[in-house]
Amino acid sequence: MSQPQSTTPHPAPRHSAARPEDHDADPRDADPHDGRNETATERMDRNWNELLQELRVAQTGVQILTGFLLTVPFQQRFLDLDAHQKTVYLALVVLAVAATGFIVAPVSLHRILFRRHLKRELVDSADRMAQAGLATLALVLAGSALLLFDVVVGRSAGWVAGAVALVGLTVVWVVLPLRLSHRARGEAD
Repeated sequence: MSQPQSTTPHPAPRHSAARPEDHDADPRDADPHDGRNETATERMDRNWNELLQELRVAQTGVQILTGFLLTVPFQQRFLDLDAHQKTVYLALVVLAVAATGFIVAPVSLHRILFRRHLKRELVDSADRMAQAGLATLALVLAGSALLLFDVVVGRSAGWVAGAVALVGLTVVWVVLPLRLSHRARGEAD
């Protein structure tokens, strides 16, 4: 004769990092400590959507800047540029095309990886490409300031303007976000 099955539920094993308020957490939650109740798939979908929103903002500006740079040689004054200025200009065109390529690349990634259950790989790769695109865009913006000031004011002013632009973008795009992240982690501890 078989033993009757116990109807008393066994407590779920708890991880040592679990906090008392986590006892009702969904075991499928990708990160029970982040205040969201989402599975890993839902998190990847949310991350992908957030990344797309960010890329939409950057994409328009990058494409306009690249388009503008591509029209410069067709202006009459372009012939007045010296060899240094033409070299800077050509470097800016290459960087602008690269920035556009990096920022638009997630679309191609999505098309190729669509329905292949590779959302994590898609989000990770698109994130790296977006970061590369923003870094390249910072160089294009600083280089554009350098070229503009070089043509209008002089070579020294161009170098100063380019350096100031690059430092300013680095502070706003890298240093400030890292500082906020570090501060938030310090407050959470």
